[in-house]
Amino acid sequence: MENSIEPISKVAFHLGPIAVHWYGIIIGTGLLLGLLIAMRESEKRGLSKDTFLDMILFAVPVAIICARIYYVLFEWGYYSKHPNEIIQVWQGGIAIHGALIGSILTAYIFTKVKGISFWKICDIAAPSLILGQAIGRWGNFINQEAHGREVGRSFLESLHLPDFIVNQMYINGAYYHPTFLYESLWDFVGFIILLSLRRANLRRGELFLTYVIWYSIGRYFIEGMRTDSLMLTHSLRMAQVLSLSLIVIALAIILYRRFTKQSVKRYLDA
Repeated sequence: MENSIEPISKVAFHLGPIAVHWYGIIIGTGLLLGLLIAMRESEKRGLSKDTFLDMILFAVPVAIICARIYYVLFEWGYYSKHPNEIIQVWQGGIAIHGALIGSILTAYIFTKVKGISFWKICDIAAPSLILGQAIGRWGNFINQEAHGREVGRSFLESLHLPDFIVNQMYINGAYYHPTFLYESLWDFVGFIILLSLRRANLRRGELFLTYVIWYSIGRYFIEGMRTDSLMLTHSLRMAQVLSLSLIVIALAIILYRRFTKQSVKRYLDA
């Protein structure tokens, strides 16, 4: 039976000679939903609804480029021998940390040019970011990547997963931990928490920093289960090192801004 399991096709449909991949559709869906949520919230917070639409025109291409560069640099041993595959992002291989770096840099420059509070923009965007990540992980599911170590089918069935997930975790003759699913669920929970924290009226910037801490905690533990980690050294996983660093930095910023009273304005302030 297992030998007859066919993976879900990576191609959703064709437009003439152009193959439209599920990976791109899923990433695009997460981006669109996140944008709509951010645009709606920006109006409530006194910003033009076009603010995020204008910013995303710059942020998306920069984020994709940075995410791919980040990934390729850590996999240079492979891509140096296959340079024609460097631009093939539809096959997977983009690093969320690279995308975040690109997005934050773009947002910082954009807010300085427009005269908008950087922290205000980040707070509004935080739920959208983690929702996009939650949805985007299903692109990894389609591509059968970002999985964990080998397990038995009985283990996956004990998690009460639907057959389409169990079968898609059958890769090259073995079943694997659906770590994509663990991270997606963690991110969905984070999305709900961040939406709830909007009402708590935290100091400006702290909603975004909470997102950084929440995501980094989950990513640290889930990354330890994966088999395809980008490595900093032979024994250090880059995502884990960066996650721990981000947790410390985010906590330090919160404490410093509170201690020096630099974060007087709050999320719901006009």
